[in-house]
Amino acid sequence: MTKLSVNINKIATLRNSRGGDLPNVVQFAKDVQRFGAEGVTIHPRPDERHIRYQDAYDLKPEIHTEYNIEGNPIDKFMDMVLEIKPTQVTLVPDSVDAITSNAGWDTLKHKDFLIDVIQEFKSNGIRTSIFVDPVLKQIEGAKATGTDRIELYTESFAHEFGLGNKKAITPYTECAILADSLDLGVNAGHDLSLDNIRFFKENIPNLLEVSIGHALISESLYLGVENVIQMYLHKLA
Repeated sequence: MTKLSVNINKIATLRNSRGGDLPNVVQFAKDVQRFGAEGVTIHPRPDERHIRYQDAYDLKPEIHTEYNIEGNPIDKFMDMVLEIKPTQVTLVPDSVDAITSNAGWDTLKHKDFLIDVIQEFKSNGIRTSIFVDPVLKQIEGAKATGTDRIELYTESFAHEFGLGNKKAITPYTECAILADSLDLGVNAGHDLSLDNIRFFKENIPNLLEVSIGHALISESLYLGVENVIQMYLHKLA
């Protein structure tokens, strides 16, 4: 069964829009785990426009499933992750002004940098994952960094699938097969939803984890958080 990690950034965005503490991100993380989610994901950015660095610390004692922290490994991010020691850190090459993640790492160009960062995290007992585009040479490059897993960037699949193009899954399937042959775990995320998650899961061998935030929160506005989590778990079974 593929694990569902719920990205709670959007809850923090809603909270920040009013300047108070409603909705409370810690309580929401506790609730999604109670509803069946097998992990909680956050992605703090330098401007703290949604999840704040303090949130990352506040969440630590309340997450009894898997705690996944995503982000660009700038010094502040690395210091935070090394202090919190989450289950997993997912390295994402976000630019400072990125609205959301929009590209995977060039694992060939940034090989030496990634090796150093990954060694630091792994030596502290933190599982590592690299956000990558579905390109075979980038999967091979990821293996050379020493990472434990990759996270396939699924925006292009989600967009094409929405247009009826099911062949858009092909590069993802090929990359997952290659990753498995290289003993790399496979995660996935970005624009996965109730509409496309089952098809994606059925075509990605050995898919370990999906991280879903925007779609899950949006769907929950109509269907309710507990119900939506159960719907995802059913499709991922």
